[in-house]
Amino acid sequence: MTAAAPVVRRERKTYRRRTGKDRSQQIRLAVQAAFLLLNAWIGVEFYLWVRAYETGGVPPVSRPPGVEGWLPIAGMMNAKYFVETGRIPAIHPAAMVLFMTFTGLSLLLRKSFCGWLCPVGTVSEYLWKLGRDTFRRNFHLPRWLDIGLRSLKYVLLGLFVSAVGTMSAEAIRQFLASPYGIVADVKMLNFFRYLGVTAAVVIAVLVVASIFVQNFWCRYLCPYGALMGLAALLSPLRIRRDPATCIDCGKCAKACPERLPVDRLVQIRSAECIGCLECVAVCPVEDTLDMHVAGVKRRVPAWAMAAAIAAIFCGATGWAMWAGHWQTHVPSDVYRDLIPRAHQFSHP
Repeated sequence: MTAAAPVVRRERKTYRRRTGKDRSQQIRLAVQAAFLLLNAWIGVEFYLWVRAYETGGVPPVSRPPGVEGWLPIAGMMNAKYFVETGRIPAIHPAAMVLFMTFTGLSLLLRKSFCGWLCPVGTVSEYLWKLGRDTFRRNFHLPRWLDIGLRSLKYVLLGLFVSAVGTMSAEAIRQFLASPYGIVADVKMLNFFRYLGVTAAVVIAVLVVASIFVQNFWCRYLCPYGALMGLAALLSPLRIRRDPATCIDCGKCAKACPERLPVDRLVQIRSAECIGCLECVAVCPVEDTLDMHVAGVKRRVPAWAMAAAIAAIFCGATGWAMWAGHWQTHVPSDVYRDLIPRAHQFSHP
């Protein structure tokens, strides 16, 4: 007699296939595009404003305070000044408002600033998608190198936090009231207007790297993103997977731009998660993968994320405008004197 072959029984999961088209990415891309256009408009206005002072003319537009969103270190400094003194500084107050708004977004809605609003993040996403469409893939660095490089953004963040943390409130006030501090935004503009060879090569390398490696700058070098990620660890929102209905197709992990193992986790708590919902969009099973509030069974749809982001951003900036904490209060005569000489001022 021959031994009977063992019978292996496989449990077959029954699931409801997702019907209807997921529109989370269309919603997110629309928010990204709107914020990118807003920043482009601010950039054009700021350039026209600066050029008028450089040429001795009358500015055809007023200075757009939103440009201070590109001064995160000034925002961090002003936030510390506000915490220590209870006063909102007159120089670059919008930098503080935007810094605290974006950090607040991360505390409430994960790293949504990076995944939904940041213009650099948006351009970076366009670049790696261009690389994927052109070469049919993006490249992944070896795990040991990937982990080592990811630490760089936290090292950079630590250096900035250390530098700002050692400054007293009075030192911060004096720094921002110095000629360098007043025209810090102009110097930032001039950096891109008059790129040196070294800076141009570095930017070109970052652009090329971003085509081949997903979110190269954001993943490895952005200290602002590192801060947003640390804040997001406290967020009540997180991606949650239902193992009971998951069919282990692995599409979610493959779609994740941050290369998180979504298909092997029940909840995504990582500081790298940008709340982009790409993993949710590709999941083929109804109610298996969604954004949830911790401890609450109801999911958070993409439109609710977009509405919350818009409400927080517009509410914070609207309050600052109403309360008089949006415009930098510097007389025109001071700008007329300092802006043409911005290249002369060095970091004190």
